Amino acid sequence: MVKPTLLVLAAGMGSRYGSLKQMDGIGPGGEAIIDYSIYDAIRAGFGKVVFVIRHAFEKEFREVFTPERFGGKIEVDFVFQELDYLPEGFSVPEGREKPWGTNHAVLMAKDAINTPFAVINADDFYGADSYKQIADYLCSLEGQSGSYCMVGFQIQNTLSENGSVSRGECGVDAEGYLTSMVERTAIERIDGKIQYTDENGKVCEMAPEAPVSMNMFGFTPDYFGYSEEYFKTFLTENMANLKSEFYIPTMVNKLIGEGTAKLKVLTTSSQWFGVTYKADRPAVVERLNKLIADGVYPQYLWK
Repeated sequence: MVKPTLLVLAAGMGSRYGSLKQMDGIGPGGEAIIDYSIYDAIRAGFGKVVFVIRHAFEKEFREVFTPERFGGKIEVDFVFQELDYLPEGFSVPEGREKPWGTNHAVLMAKDAINTPFAVINADDFYGADSYKQIADYLCSLEGQSGSYCMVGFQIQNTLSENGSVSRGECGVDAEGYLTSMVERTAIERIDGKIQYTDENGKVCEMAPEAPVSMNMFGFTPDYFGYSEEYFKTFLTENMANLKSEFYIPTMVNKLIGEGTAKLKVLTTSSQWFGVTYKADRPAVVERLNKLIADGVYPQYLWK
């Protein structure tokens, strides 16, 4: 049986952390969230990890995230996302500074992945059960196309106590397949209720159990071809907008809307957490220490 691949979107780390050396270690041995992601992926049966990074911090990143660090238990590869990595005939418009988005980052791995694969953010903690659920599903997709998946988290398990967040709210049919994914902004808990502000400035309430995307998707390699073709259309239509981004939900919504693909929304007992705000860090460390105390993780991952 072919083992799935884990694609880690880490190209934004340089701007987020300043440099790799300043990447915050949350574990007892200075482990970053990425370390826990790889640990969970290995346990779930992933055979390879591909990091999407930038040339600006390539040397530092390669020195840290080596196959030896992970005990040789998983193959490690690197690909790069840069502003000027565009299809033939396109060039970066003057004044463009923002990257081209998460699905552009996924596209950078098209020559490095030939198995079903999962996509995650480098700075999100998804939990052991999430990796097991998505690995099991991906293993069932070998040789298929147009059958994708994602791990859906309950909105109540993804909030920050220190400010609002943005999440992709998922519409799911009776068979558990995604029907739509809508970006919700300014989500926060106010007076015990979870609320967001819509595009018209209206405050709306969300059910605590509402499924949302935390950018943990599963695809088969045909996804690269669809993305490569549609990226050209996206660039043609959005080149003048210097802040436009080619997001994974943009591509997913298109493929589902036209009936090209189906995407299963997987449920998990895991609770997402991440450092959205600096003030979130103590709570993240506390949660992680509890998982270690409960025996979910060893005190030191790689020793």
